[in-house]
Amino acid sequence: MRDPSVSRYSAGRLSPIRRIADLRRLRDEQFDVLVIGGGVTGAGAALDAASRGLSVALVEARDLAAGTSSRSSKLIHGGLRYLEQLELHLVHEALTERGLLTSRIAPHLVRPVPILVPLLTTNPPARAWNRAYYGAGVAAYDAFAGVFGTGRGMPLHRHLTRDGARGLFPSLRADAVTGAIRYYDGQVDDARLVVNLARTAASLGAAVVTSARVVGFVRQAREVVGVRVRDLEAPDAPDFEVRARTVVAATGVWSDDMSQMLRDVGVRPGMRVRASKGVHLVVPRSAITGEAGLILRTTTSVLFVIPWGGHWIIGTTDTDWELDRAHPAASARDIRYLLDQVNTVLDRPLTTDDIEGVYAGLRPLLSGEADSTSKLSREHAVVEPMLGLLLVAGGKYTTYRVMAADVIDRAARRLGGEVRPSRTDQLPLLGADGYAAAWRDRQDLARRHGVTAGVVEHLLERYGTLTTHLLAMMAAEPTLAGPLRGAPEYLAAEIAYAALAEGALHLDDVLTRRSRISIETAHRGTESAEHAAEIMGEALGWSPAVRAREVEHYLARVQAERQSQTMPDDLTADAARIGVPDVRGIAADRGGLADLLEVDL
Repeated sequence: MRDPSVSRYSAGRLSPIRRIADLRRLRDEQFDVLVIGGGVTGAGAALDAASRGLSVALVEARDLAAGTSSRSSKLIHGGLRYLEQLELHLVHEALTERGLLTSRIAPHLVRPVPILVPLLTTNPPARAWNRAYYGAGVAAYDAFAGVFGTGRGMPLHRHLTRDGARGLFPSLRADAVTGAIRYYDGQVDDARLVVNLARTAASLGAAVVTSARVVGFVRQAREVVGVRVRDLEAPDAPDFEVRARTVVAATGVWSDDMSQMLRDVGVRPGMRVRASKGVHLVVPRSAITGEAGLILRTTTSVLFVIPWGGHWIIGTTDTDWELDRAHPAASARDIRYLLDQVNTVLDRPLTTDDIEGVYAGLRPLLSGEADSTSKLSREHAVVEPMLGLLLVAGGKYTTYRVMAADVIDRAARRLGGEVRPSRTDQLPLLGADGYAAAWRDRQDLARRHGVTAGVVEHLLERYGTLTTHLLAMMAAEPTLAGPLRGAPEYLAAEIAYAALAEGALHLDDVLTRRSRISIETAHRGTESAEHAAEIMGEALGWSPAVRAREVEHYLARVQAERQSQTMPDDLTADAARIGVPDVRGIAADRGGLADLLEVDL
């Protein structure tokens, strides 16, 4: 639990010094719950456990949200196709969570986005059927949100004529649509939500350590009592043990790796997870004229075209993936598929020249009998393959909190005693408290700090009420108030803040997840790398050699990704992408933050 004399913000800072202190805690303490995995489910589980008064540690092999949780469609949604498939319980659950996120838990990170369901040109009877069919579905979606959801937070749907649809989305081909239905869902910066979950868990006393890879379980007889961890920021240091009464593995598409560690004693996991690759394109806002998103049905997936600041996100594919899970690669075939699908309804077809960024992620699906990944279950499961070890997998980003509560409920039953029920439905994340008032008074805030209202709005939508801390940094060091080179929509202060308070340890963490520079700029962040490395290096005590290596690695990563996206298929794209090793684990000369701080580990 947090020391009452320490503010919630200070206790939730994932600073370099905090990492050293948390590493010491991992070695010295026995925890009630140890969570493996720093994605949305793992961070959510750590927060759920910490909010119940349990002692908690979270370890992540790479960065927070480094896998699936930073590579989604950026939507918090109920799932219209689940309604079509009559999976009403999934729709109810997801819409309830959508309402909680937009109204209470993270209103600074989750906000409404309008989406059009285009009604495609066809013969008159089919046209009437489509409007009635989709209209009934969207009406039911709204009804579920209003009757069963918590705090709707979204406007109601509306039917539009062809002219009405093209008024909202002029880039729709007039001959391709007869009208549309507009509805609303939630939009989120997925990686920033995960960082806020982890920081909020830390503010309640959880030890949160990234670049800490679990390499094995610690067992007593047939019970798991901890894990062996390798600190990838000190690769020459020996592995160490972390003791815990319950271990929770929330490792997504790596769930089978956790099971593999137990097979030497004949333990079967009780579930299998398959990976489905989803590829997204990012194009500039100027490439498409519209004030709402689109949702289109394709033969193999659902395609979204979603406004994203000064950009559009177009995705996604839905294909089986059995290659490198750390860095799934988008191939030329994936890109062509997305362009072909979206161009069926656009008056100006997009080409590869329009593309600013491409990203690929893997969805963890509970494996069933169906061959197609699009038919695999989006439900989640919690299993206990061995005493002391709980695996949670499946589900969807929107329902992370339900998954987290379920697995910690199981942990609480195992721990015994008086463990409070989950209360994360009532717990605002850091930055959410007072957000509505801060947004209302944003002009005053800008005047008081001598910045433009646009700067304050940008910060509020990314940091909520934590914005005041970034403004204070800018006042103390005016150079941080300027834009980042190559990405003027971001401030230099955001890079420093990521290193000093958000647990960013590497250049890639900042350019890919704390910001979205790697997909929002045509140069993919290469023109920002030097400046960002200077700022991070100052905050983390990097030597010139480390700074140069961070830039070199980032540039090589971008080059490898660009090359992979020209390859014809998954196999060749994967071969091109994996040529660049992960920067974690090769940091023997990192310059020693521990030495810099003269801390004995």
